[in-house]
Amino acid sequence: MKKILIVDDLHENIFPLLADMNFDVNYQPNIKRPEILEIIKDYEGLIIRSKTKVDLDFLYHCDKLEFIARAGAGLDLIDLQEVERRKIKVFAANEGNSDAVAEHTLGMILGLFNKLNWADSEVRQSIWQREQNRGIELKGMTVGIIGFGNMGVAVAQRLMGFGVTVLAYDIAPKDWTEYGFLAKKATMEEIFEQADLLTIHVPLTPETKMMVNDAFIQKFKKNIFLINTSRGEVASVKAILNGLNSGKLRGSCLDVLENEKLATLSEEQNEVYSQLFQKKNVILSPHVAGWTVESYRKINEVLVSKIREQVSNADFSLFAKRTD
Repeated sequence: MKKILIVDDLHENIFPLLADMNFDVNYQPNIKRPEILEIIKDYEGLIIRSKTKVDLDFLYHCDKLEFIARAGAGLDLIDLQEVERRKIKVFAANEGNSDAVAEHTLGMILGLFNKLNWADSEVRQSIWQREQNRGIELKGMTVGIIGFGNMGVAVAQRLMGFGVTVLAYDIAPKDWTEYGFLAKKATMEEIFEQADLLTIHVPLTPETKMMVNDAFIQKFKKNIFLINTSRGEVASVKAILNGLNSGKLRGSCLDVLENEKLATLSEEQNEVYSQLFQKKNVILSPHVAGWTVESYRKINEVLVSKIREQVSNADFSLFAKRTD
């Protein structure tokens, strides 16, 4: 019987799903890295979420590991090159929280456009300012989506009915004919030229790390709104602040930040974040776009479905999957 080690907190529906596949499961949601390294040699399967980095040092201890399952989207915690070299399968559950991310993205946009964060705060203080909280409408805008995988497609689906033009850019080859009703395939140049609002849905890779910098923001012909619900290190917080101060960014919604461990900010980061947090045209949330009651369950269902499709207890073969 193959043994699986789970090192993060997961919805309880994972247990009957794995039991149906005859796996021996060791559920250790509070286990620390040193303890994992002591016992991982005995396991064929590993399920992680976000706290465990599977780097070269970690893999050195994995004598029997045959697959890693990431309960969520994005594989930036895993050394994919070394994993592939060792012929270890990798699974992610991107489809499990794409609906959550899409709804959160739209919620942030509508909240920003209608100044709901500040209006709510003011009314609670008995401040009744109507003109100062006049909103703007999404209808008629051109929305650029960078990254048209599970998340980007789900956002485009939610935008249907808002009367917007959607331009989508993705580096991965795909049959765009099935997405024609959702978005127009666009070049980055077209997005720079036409977009009123940009929403980012890419994985963190060497190519996307700090993709959004001062030069990137200045390429837009219009003053735009910037939304990031992907990975914090995709966008420089300082560049976003600079864009807001100059007016090149009309506003921003950020579910993720370059450094999310707020107690560890450098002096420079602390100053930048302090200024950002005071902006009325910024909406922030603590990396929870994909974090819903429903996605908590669905992630497990998607993950186990992929394991079932690609893995049998008798035969493991190399498998790779797109993860944005």
